Amino acid sequence: MKLIGMLDSPYVRRVAICMKLLELDFEHESISVFRTYEQFAKINPVVKAPTLVAGNGATLMDSTVILQYLATLAGPSPLFPTQADAALRAARLTGLALAACEKSVQIVYERNLRPQDKQYEPWVERVRTQLFAAYDELERELGKAPLPDTPEQFTAADVAVAVAWQFTHMMLPQLVSKADHPRLEQFSAFAESLPVFKDTPAQ
Repeated sequence: MKLIGMLDSPYVRRVAICMKLLELDFEHESISVFRTYEQFAKINPVVKAPTLVAGNGATLMDSTVILQYLATLAGPSPLFPTQADAALRAARLTGLALAACEKSVQIVYERNLRPQDKQYEPWVERVRTQLFAAYDELERELGKAPLPDTPEQFTAADVAVAVAWQFTHMMLPQLVSKADHPRLEQFSAFAESLPVFKDTPAQ
């Protein structure tokens, strides 16, 4: 299998870390949807990262869809809880983390890709409010149950949370207060200290 996309994308990084935790063999190709658009289009004409090229050559996109497929290859795994309460918590954490990623990306695109005179501040403020709400909810959720303290205890939801927090602070420094989110900051620091995260840097 091949995973296509840059690790500065939280969606690509999320999948790459999960694949390593699942011990799946894959090749990672760092191809940009911006700088190497035509090269990416030859693999997936939709040009969406991450793209997974399956063993039979079929291409999948969207990090959640890719992980759903990978779960069928890996079989039962702590990465994907099946007990109802645990699965519900994982789904909630994942949804909030992906919302935070989405809102962070929207702000980055607005600031970096749209001409300054075309930027619409009321919309940016709305997105910023949504981003803050996602992280406030995540901070509360992390206080409701013990967090993993070994790589073996990680779920895909835990990966999504750690990756989202790192991405936001890499791309939008100082926007979301670390002091107001101590659980997120502590958990992210722990995750980023693990070999599987270090070997999959967000750069």
